[in-house]
Amino acid sequence: MYLNWKELTTEDFSDQNINTLYNEGFLFTRIKKGKMAQTRSVRIDLSKFKLSSENKRILRKTEDIELNILPIPYSDYNWKIGKMAKDFYSIKFGEGTFSANKIKELLTTKHNFNKLFVYKTTNCNLQTTECNVGFAICHETNELLSYSYPFYNLKSEINNLGISMMLRAIMYASESGKKYIYLGSAKDEKAKYKLQFEGLEWFDGINWDTDLAKLKNILK
Repeated sequence: MYLNWKELTTEDFSDQNINTLYNEGFLFTRIKKGKMAQTRSVRIDLSKFKLSSENKRILRKTEDIELNILPIPYSDYNWKIGKMAKDFYSIKFGEGTFSANKIKELLTTKHNFNKLFVYKTTNCNLQTTECNVGFAICHETNELLSYSYPFYNLKSEINNLGISMMLRAIMYASESGKKYIYLGSAKDEKAKYKLQFEGLEWFDGINWDTDLAKLKNILK
């Protein structure tokens, strides 16, 4: 179950309102347009972020990955994207976690998300393989990037693809002058991989905390 302390539905999609609500621990959900949930959100204060040696190693190992950022609604949607997402979430989190129809809805209508991050490998043969190896459904404002629903081809032979995708999103947010990138919630130990980045903070229900040892203890 999704960790959910409070819920609200907003009709104000202005950058100012979304920035304020995210700062109060709310994140957009996939349930319906405007629906937000307050949770144990995690974010990076990008003024404090710097690449670690491990981050740099992963980027070197995946240097043939290119990031393209496209608007939602996404005009080039096809069934293969929905299948990739469904397969990813079914294998990673259990059957029925995310349907292909819901992915199609999020990508082809004016929902809660306005940017699609498309990850392409330059080392591909269009006749034999799909060049787009991963996607992330995001919301971007003038101050923040919400990296919300990533998924990728689990049959890809690219090592560290998931964390490489997240790193490229973090770098984009930093280079484009955002204050924060939000990485979703920290519900249980499966979220521990999010805690490796410099400048990480987590919402405890009232305030933003930087004590990662405390959070790791909660996530046991």
